[in-house]
Amino acid sequence: MQSTETTFSFSDLAISPPILQAIREIGYEIPSPIQAASIPYLLAGHDLLGQAQTGTGKTAAFALPILNGIDLERREPQALVLAPTRELALQVAEAFQSYARHLPDFHILPIYGGQSMDAQLRHLRRGVHVIVGTPGRVMDHLRRKSLSLDSLRTLVLDEADEMLRMGFIEDVEWILEHTPPQRQIALFSATMPEVIRKVAKRHLRSPKEAKIEAKTATVEAITQRYWLGSSAHKLDALTRILEVEDFDAMIIFVRTKVLTEELAEKLEARGYSAAALNGDMSQALREKAVDRLKKNTLDILVATDVAARGLDVERISHVVNYDIPYDTEAYVHRIGRTGRAGRKGQAILFVAPREKRMLSAIEKATRQRITEMRLPTHQDIAERRVEQFKAQVMATLEEEDLEFFRRLVQQLGREQGLSPTDIAAALTFLVQKDRPLIPDEKPAPAEYTPSSREPQKKFRDSEPRDKKHKRKEREDGGVLYRIDVGRNDGAAPKDIVGAIANEADIPGSSIGHIKLYDDFSTVSLPADMPKKSLKRLEKVWIVGKPINIRLWTGDAPAAPAFGKPKQKKGYPKKNG
Repeated sequence: MQSTETTFSFSDLAISPPILQAIREIGYEIPSPIQAASIPYLLAGHDLLGQAQTGTGKTAAFALPILNGIDLERREPQALVLAPTRELALQVAEAFQSYARHLPDFHILPIYGGQSMDAQLRHLRRGVHVIVGTPGRVMDHLRRKSLSLDSLRTLVLDEADEMLRMGFIEDVEWILEHTPPQRQIALFSATMPEVIRKVAKRHLRSPKEAKIEAKTATVEAITQRYWLGSSAHKLDALTRILEVEDFDAMIIFVRTKVLTEELAEKLEARGYSAAALNGDMSQALREKAVDRLKKNTLDILVATDVAARGLDVERISHVVNYDIPYDTEAYVHRIGRTGRAGRKGQAILFVAPREKRMLSAIEKATRQRITEMRLPTHQDIAERRVEQFKAQVMATLEEEDLEFFRRLVQQLGREQGLSPTDIAAALTFLVQKDRPLIPDEKPAPAEYTPSSREPQKKFRDSEPRDKKHKRKEREDGGVLYRIDVGRNDGAAPKDIVGAIANEADIPGSSIGHIKLYDDFSTVSLPADMPKKSLKRLEKVWIVGKPINIRLWTGDAPAAPAFGKPKQKKGYPKKNG
């Protein structure tokens, strides 16, 4: 049995600097229990039998050691990850791509049923380092000899019990029999039924075990809610929640140290008393921020998990998970900062549509249903401001000596022939003009529904203008970019809109013309798009492929990330 307390950092492991840099940028600070228990064994070359629930950080537990051992010079499958579903295969592939962001010319390919076989064959011919696939499609490629496992070093069975439940276990064994005898196997499963143990006994060599008990936490004193929506609208959603929630003090959890500073500054600009709390701050500064929270001179801390560890301040009434945590244990630790000393607490979780799997894992870990919340409307905010203003007036009448001010109002009324109501109205306007009781009406951030995946505007076909200019200004005021997903990959405009809006904080309404070609697409994006948004888009995947975004020149398409295809003229088909 492995301890659930992690006492070392990722930098203490024998992981290469480019991978360490990537996980620092992502926001990982210390290994989760399953990562701490698994990574040293896998780095040492042992087979592994890992038992841990969904949402505990299993993907990094096997992905980081695999990436650490990849020979980038050899463009052939060196690792194979078997996953029970298309969705999980895509998630795992995206995680690999994220961890490998600083590994030059790294190539990974997700393969699953329902995707174009021609596209998969094309990528396999160009060569890839890691395959992530469902058992059935992997078998198809092995039978037609389009996939060779001769150079395989590592095989991972992810969620083995789920593959058993779905009837894939015989397929898995068939694949195992087609792997080289000298290869490392890591088998991960939430439960360990006898059939899975038999598979492990037949195919794993003296495996080490990493078993993490499923820790369930009951949090009856904490009311849990979640908002399902795009990451592009999180700041607006948070601002609306702060307007109407009756909170004493609040911790807002984010994944990275940089975001603690950015979000705290944005909240202060909106009139809230907020400060950052992260591991880059000196101990003295961290203690000062916590002391201000205790003394009621600060209301909001924006923190990372490590910086907030052990924080115990009674007046914290709310915890907001602005970024969903990487594992369920971190979530339980986070929301445990509220509901202290017999008081009731509130926990709010922001969830992007692609993060619903983690939401389910959190519900299981906390043994509580997390209820979906609707964002406050413009009317809700106006009513709340009016209530607060009335309460301030009543408190002032009860607590302050207003005799001088009464005489002043009476004098002004006599001199100008004004009623007390007119004077009170003018004073109310002056007091509240920086925070109007009826705020300017803005559209609420889009709540996620199945139909909200559809693009909100009609996209017209558009031919690129003047090939001599690389940066093409569009009629819609945008700039035209090329991305490496198209019709042959099964991409649709809604996929492109959803991915760009979610990952680059660009509202869907700001995304212009989209044109689908066979092997790529073009999309018009705002001319004033921040550089950091473009950097985020460089790491985005759509329909299982990295989009490899760059400015559209109107010339023959450049080679995509997976290799160098035959050059084609980059013009759309008619009626495309």
